[in-house]
Amino acid sequence: MSTIHQRTRPILSRRYAAALSALLAVAALALPCRAGPDPAWGQWTQWGDLGNGRYRNPVLPADYSDLDVTRVGDDYYAISSTFQFSPGMAVLHSRDLVNWRTVGHAVSDLTAISPELNWDRMNRYGRGIWAGAIRHHAGRFWIYFGTPDEGYFVTSAARPEGPWTPLHAVLRAPGWDDCAPFWDDDGKGYLIGTNFRDGYRIHLWEMSPDNLGLVPGTDRVIYQSKGSEANKLYKFNGTYYHFFSEVQGDLRVMMMRRAPSIRGPWSGKRQLMRGDGAAMQPNQGGIVQGPDGNWYFFTHHGSGDWAGRAASLLPVHWIDGWPVIGQPDRDGVGTMVWEGAMPAKGSHRQFPQGGDDFGARTLAPVWEWNYQPRMDEWSLAARPGYLRMHAFPGLDGGNLLKVGNVLTQRVVRAARPSLVARLELAGMADGQHAGLVQFTAQPRAANPAESTASAGIVMVDGKRYLEVSRDGAYTRLRTWAHDAVWLRAAWGLDGKSTLAVSADGKRFEPLLSDFPLTWGAYRGSRVGVFTFNPAGERGYVDVDRVDYDVGNGP
Repeated sequence: MSTIHQRTRPILSRRYAAALSALLAVAALALPCRAGPDPAWGQWTQWGDLGNGRYRNPVLPADYSDLDVTRVGDDYYAISSTFQFSPGMAVLHSRDLVNWRTVGHAVSDLTAISPELNWDRMNRYGRGIWAGAIRHHAGRFWIYFGTPDEGYFVTSAARPEGPWTPLHAVLRAPGWDDCAPFWDDDGKGYLIGTNFRDGYRIHLWEMSPDNLGLVPGTDRVIYQSKGSEANKLYKFNGTYYHFFSEVQGDLRVMMMRRAPSIRGPWSGKRQLMRGDGAAMQPNQGGIVQGPDGNWYFFTHHGSGDWAGRAASLLPVHWIDGWPVIGQPDRDGVGTMVWEGAMPAKGSHRQFPQGGDDFGARTLAPVWEWNYQPRMDEWSLAARPGYLRMHAFPGLDGGNLLKVGNVLTQRVVRAARPSLVARLELAGMADGQHAGLVQFTAQPRAANPAESTASAGIVMVDGKRYLEVSRDGAYTRLRTWAHDAVWLRAAWGLDGKSTLAVSADGKRFEPLLSDFPLTWGAYRGSRVGVFTFNPAGERGYVDVDRVDYDVGNGP
């Protein structure tokens, strides 16, 4: 079956639409969500699960862009784009659409997409894995996604944690994005996607029976408008719905069309929510129905800043047979909702980013390398309980955007987040650099290392020194006589970070204060650990543990 969830149907039939419209003004008074004013974007002091049966948007104040979501039983699964980071396409799990944890990634080897995503090239900032869709069909999870230079790909798994099948190219051609699969009640599969190089025309294909290819001769253009993308196909009560977003004026807004058949004819478009610049244009995401019959839209806010594109959860109300997103206004068009009742009770408060003691056989799924790493240059087995990172030259001197051993996490936009890493230094060699880095993934022609900052250790002539860098320029400080170092990055809602050092993990000394975090290449800032050695392939550093305090909230 091919509804949002295979075992559910909308609780509202269209024959009740007239009655609902008549009662809308009264019903709005009882809605469990609040659409009132909110502080300026990004200045929230509360978010996520409030612990009192309610939640506050954003539910994920971090860079979880290009979201999609599906439900299987009482469990929700979501995906988020990862661009050039590896492993690719983050997979998340939740029981309530508010508290999420990262359970894995769908793409273990980015070179299956292109060698340009490997550590020895690193030529895909702002490219790589873009938006996709996750569905559960025929007993398996399926993820389809696009890359702007290579085309559409698919992978599947019996469990969301994986293992995921090797990537299969569905369409090898540049210029495509925002694809989604759809399976009709008879099991026949379809794929929808946008050709942004051809005026944002939206195409619909039939898929081959194995769901890995497109049937020749079935390609049809079903819609085109300014910036039309973010495609999803749904079927509710026998009616087919095409969800998409488009640009109206200076804003991206969510739209929908419907049809009695997958082949049309498609109705005129219906706007589902007002364009909202103050709320950073919620737009790309997925519609899902909860076990209790209520409907929701899990979305990112699409105009980025230093923390990237945050995720929010909005209620969906069925009006005249259309899923209106947010709180309906007098015209039946949705408006932004900042607070609501939790979709489920008894959930454990959690967040998809966090620390790691490196005690497992695999890296915690909260981590992503900058590009596909050299797999022989890091290890969890060389010294159990530690992450050993070997040093080798980068591709552009000390430019940390071109270093092959950079392990990162997303930056959280909260009041008092901090990430602390403890590094053991006995294995360092002359010329080696190691430490903590914050960066935005955007090389620039004038300064290809711009928007990076680091604090750490460099070894010169057998001695270790503290050092900091900013925008690729390194400053050596005093000698460091200890065999270990604690490094901390701490930032706040103002988007300014301070990098600090400690010899005991208790008393920290600021080394670089108020470094401005930035947005670039569709991504927010990242924080992580690194090592490299321009003098050759020698030296290593052992990362003992990383503690990530996401500040207030879950």
